Amino acid sequence: MHNPIQDLTKKEWLLWLGSLLIVILSNLVSGSVDVLTLVAVCVGITSLIFAAKGNVWAQILMIVFSILYGIISWRFRYWGEMITYLGMTMPMAVWSTITWIRNPSKNGNEVEIQKLNRKHIAGLSVFSVAVTAAFYYILHVLDTPNIVFSTISVTTSFLAASLTMLRSSYYALGYAMNDIVLIVLWVLASLKNPAYIPVAVNFAIFFLNDLYGFVSWKKREAVQG
Repeated sequence: MHNPIQDLTKKEWLLWLGSLLIVILSNLVSGSVDVLTLVAVCVGITSLIFAAKGNVWAQILMIVFSILYGIISWRFRYWGEMITYLGMTMPMAVWSTITWIRNPSKNGNEVEIQKLNRKHIAGLSVFSVAVTAAFYYILHVLDTPNIVFSTISVTTSFLAASLTMLRSSYYALGYAMNDIVLIVLWVLASLKNPAYIPVAVNFAIFFLNDLYGFVSWKKREAVQG
């Protein structure tokens, strides 16, 4: 349970504080600050910064973010997002917390990165299809708005959470793809209620942080060998 803050580089401090500043300003400029959304996003951004360092605190914060985001999604009737984060992302973040603690790198400050094998890829493919089909049916029954994008979000969330649990550097690409889908979802939501524009901005910031996470993990993967 190493403290990740003390290992942040100047670039990471700039990315972290800059991201927080942008989302706070975007919420303030909108004229309708939603405290829950703002808190959730700040927790999410911090989680991504710590995840880029391979620190287990990232998964603990992801558990908190999943709960908060599930509540936000419930308010807009994005059932897919709510079910995904509370019923899938949160439990898998708990699982990831355990696997990351059990598999530290040699320096003990970060998780050991694992390369995917054929068994991992086959399992991810099969379960992704099954999860997509099951959730599409559930979302259809619940009359979920923007069901196609909601279903894609479920699939990308599953892949991202699974890759995180497997300690793969590609987890960040999974979340980056999910961020793109979420940007679309919340832009569509903001067409009905402009108050949700900051949420779309928030996920644009998440996207940039996830790209940094992928680059960071790839560099550490090369060092770990």
